[in-house]
Amino acid sequence: MNDTVQAQSTHDQIVSLYDSYIVEQTKFEEKGNKAAATRARKALGEMGKLAKTRRAEIQDKKNNM
Repeated sequence: MNDTVQAQSTHDQIVSLYDSYIVEQTKFEEKGNKAAATRARKALGEMGKLAKTRRAEIQDKKNNM
C-alpha cells in the first residue's frame, strides 16, 4: 500500500511540475519574461528526474505482479 501512495505522490509531482511549466512557458513566450524561462527550464529538469523515479516505480510494480 505504501508503494501505491509513493507512486501516486511521484505522479502528482510530475503533473504539478508540468502545470508550472505550462504557466512559465506561456509567460516567457507571450510576455518575453526571461525569469519565467529559467523557471520553465527548472520545472523540465525536475520532471526529468521524477520521470526516472516514476519509471523505476512502474517497473518494480510490474515485476512484482
